[in-house]
Order: sequence, then structure tokens, then C-alpha cells
Amino acid sequence: MKKPPSFKPDDTPTNPVEMNWLSKGWIQRQLTDNQNIEGFDGRSMMTEQAQIEAIPAAVLIPLVNKPEGIQVLLTQRTSHLYNHAGQISFPGGRIDPEDSNTTVTALRETEEEIGLNREKIEILGSLKDYFIPSGFKVTPWVGWINPPISLTPDPFEVERIFEVPLDFFFDPQRHQLKYDQVDGRQRRYYIFEYQDKTIWGATAGMLVNLYHTLFTAI
Repeated sequence: MKKPPSFKPDDTPTNPVEMNWLSKGWIQRQLTDNQNIEGFDGRSMMTEQAQIEAIPAAVLIPLVNKPEGIQVLLTQRTSHLYNHAGQISFPGGRIDPEDSNTTVTALRETEEEIGLNREKIEILGSLKDYFIPSGFKVTPWVGWINPPISLTPDPFEVERIFEVPLDFFFDPQRHQLKYDQVDGRQRRYYIFEYQDKTIWGATAGMLVNLYHTLFTAI
């Protein structure tokens, strides 16, 4: 797989891929064209029955279009939550009965968790469903956001909101795959270390899947 080109705002690239690899249109086309790319998830740690019974959910991978480069918006969950307490995650959650589809779920949960108005979000496409061993089947939607934006985190669910440059996740040398044992079953998961933050588990796995979806066909 080809490593994505290094691109800075003051560069003058002549290769079309270098010119457009982080543009909204290019990302949207890659998500559409590479829908069949198989991704990483937690199914190897789940029984077939657990996969069948997995609770449908959705998250938003928010891409904020800033002059210094596209930023990924992430949250740190509060420490008292029952599922994935204290972990870094994307805004999202399980599908409510009134949600007509998983896109609505991702937009609604984003609005509820971080106060980002859904009208500010343009959906570019989705990744393959991501199975989490804790019992969820998550559809990750990629959303494009143009500033200015106003964020109001839900204090019950969100400890803090922060951004990481999107191209930070596009260096394969940062894709650390870890193995350990939990309840007699081998667990494998990706991990990113960014400044003082550890991004791991499903969030890291989805970011790795985003990389492969965007760059496999290059």
C-alpha cells in the first residue's frame, strides 16, 4: 500500500493525488469507490451468536476543515459511564426507535453529546460496520464540518473535546497493533499515542480502517 504524500499548505504539488488527497471531494470519492474494502474490527473476539445479537449503533467521524489542515474531532468519555468509561471516542451511540437510519443516529448523538448542530455536518460516506466485543455493531459515518462551530459538551457523557490532525493517523508506522488476553480469549486492538492522549480500541480501529479505505486503491 502506498504511503500518502506529505503535503503542507505552502507546498506546490503537481501530482493530482498530492493536490487533492485531503480535499472534501477526494475523501468523498474514495469512501464511495472503496465500499468493499474489508476493515479491522472485533469479530475475532466474538462468538457468532454475539455477532448476531450485537446492538446496532452509529458514530460520526467529524472532520473539521481548518486552514492549518483537516482536524479529527474526538471526545473523552466521563469516567462514570457503564460502557467504555474514560476512553477517547467519536460522538455516537445506539440506534433509538425513532431514528430512521444510522445516519440520523450519528447526527443526533453528535448533537446531544457535543452540541454540534447537525445542519453544520455534511455526510461524505461511511466505513464498514465495526463490531465491538462489548456487544455493538457500529456504523461509522464520516462528516465534513466547516467552521465556525459552537460546541457544548454534555457533562454527563463528555469529559472533554479535542482535535487531532487527520494526517497524523495516515502514517502506518503509528498504527500499533497490540495483543493481550481477556477472560481466556486473545484480544487485539490498535493504539495511537498523541501528545498526552492514548487513542485505542474501536476508535483507533476505525481510524485505521479510514486510512485503508482512503488509500488502498492508490
